Amino acid sequence: MKPVQRRLMRELPVLRRHMATATALALLGAVLVVAQATLLATVLADGFAGHPGWFAPLAALAAVMGLRALLSWARGVLAQRAAADAKRTLRDRITSRLEHTGPLRLAARRHGETATLLTRGLDALDPYVVGYLPTMAATAVVPVTVVGWLLWTDWASALIIVVTLPLIPVFGALVGMHTARRTARQWRLLARLGGHFLDVVAGLPTLRAFGRDRHQTRVVGEMADAHRRATMRTLRVAFLSSFVLETVATLSVALVAVPIGLRLLGGETELRTALIVLFLAPEAYLPLRAAGAAFHDSAEGVTVAERVFAILDEEDPAGSRAADRVPVPDARTARLRLDDVTVHYPGRDTPALRGVSLSVRPGEHIALVGPSGAGKSTLLSLLLGFVAPVSGRVDIGGTDLAALPPGAWNAQVAWVPQRPHLFAASVADNIRLGRPDASDAEVRRAARAAAADVFVEELPQGYHTLLGEHGAGLSAGQRQRIALARAFLKDAPVLLLDEPTAHLDPESEAAVTRATVDLMRGRTSIVVAHRTSLLPHADRIITVRAGSVTPPRQPRTEGLVTS
Repeated sequence: MKPVQRRLMRELPVLRRHMATATALALLGAVLVVAQATLLATVLADGFAGHPGWFAPLAALAAVMGLRALLSWARGVLAQRAAADAKRTLRDRITSRLEHTGPLRLAARRHGETATLLTRGLDALDPYVVGYLPTMAATAVVPVTVVGWLLWTDWASALIIVVTLPLIPVFGALVGMHTARRTARQWRLLARLGGHFLDVVAGLPTLRAFGRDRHQTRVVGEMADAHRRATMRTLRVAFLSSFVLETVATLSVALVAVPIGLRLLGGETELRTALIVLFLAPEAYLPLRAAGAAFHDSAEGVTVAERVFAILDEEDPAGSRAADRVPVPDARTARLRLDDVTVHYPGRDTPALRGVSLSVRPGEHIALVGPSGAGKSTLLSLLLGFVAPVSGRVDIGGTDLAALPPGAWNAQVAWVPQRPHLFAASVADNIRLGRPDASDAEVRRAARAAAADVFVEELPQGYHTLLGEHGAGLSAGQRQRIALARAFLKDAPVLLLDEPTAHLDPESEAAVTRATVDLMRGRTSIVVAHRTSLLPHADRIITVRAGSVTPPRQPRTEGLVTS
């Protein structure tokens, strides 16, 4: 058993219960197999000899066959339920892990591969849970039961089975190692195809604008063809392995059948005994043959499980929290502090922030200015808990942010990013993201406060108008005002704004500025500003350069502050 299979059994109690149930059902099934073979041999031998009283064994045989059919149905139903529970558990764990993963780490992940894993990928566990695990339980029980009965019935035939039985798993293991490598490559190609296809669809307008849409069509076609070839090679190996296992099993049964036939002709054994041996010999090899086929069917599921555990084992300091929980400070009275904080992103030579110390009083308005890439957005990400410092401390009212329960601090923070994300939902639902239980009247008031009500009411269905992906159909300024409406609706005591007026025309900038000033009133506010419109409303202006902060200065309004 591979390490990932042992981990599945260790971390999913439903699979342990499933294996225990499958083993018990396999043992009952083995007893019924022996009983069926014995009764059938008795009926045939008595009928051939002309003995009366064959009706009772025949009725018992019919009852045993009915029980086997019922057992097979029960085994399938229980296996399907176990597979559904296992997939639901893994999906919940993955989504929970992604939920507590920092947004920057999430943004770096290929979303197409994650979507493939959560849908088509986890469905590949069905053959493993439904087919492979019950078959392995039968492999451990049925041959032992059959051989034990044959030892009592005809020890010579049982000895031949004991000698030839190990040949099947040996050949199966040799072929299985090759199949596992093929299946891993097939899954990698499928995940790459899913991720690339999603990226192509998302960037199709850009590709068409640069005349690269036909090239990407060829690329997707080549990737799909590579996946098809890998799938066919995997299936070819699976078919060949089935042929090998069937051949070995057939020859092994022949080694049992020929001696028992010769002894029957020589009068050394009874017809009933010979029939029992002939009926039970294939049953001894059947679970091992089925295990080989089930292994190939489940190989993709095992590969998917490895990828699932790789995601669950990823370290993400921004998504982790300390085990000891502490009370959440009241943001209305909490002082925000950065104490000698350094942030270093993986794969970058220089830190994004270096030894930054900053203190923000409750209700104070801070403006952060500086060139692009200086670390302003990283500073906001620190206060949001999106990234974790490699050294130093983010202090909220005397409490380390890392010690707070996930989401508890962010519930008191309203965040307006530079490029807000709008979902393919109605305008009202996008605004209601700030407070999901808000009424329609409260949504309208928030839109009015953000100067968004005029253009929203001009939409075809007003607040019920469905937006396209990423807010398609709205201008940059309109999307920004929707984000501000969210912040108004949330009514949080701490406000973090990341360049709310960037990339806006003068008219939109003026509307967003007025709404932002109203939103900042009475709140602790930190604003990343590239333009001067918000600077007169700041209590302090702090310049960030090359990951460091300079002493604050008084607001000024002339000219642009940054390049």
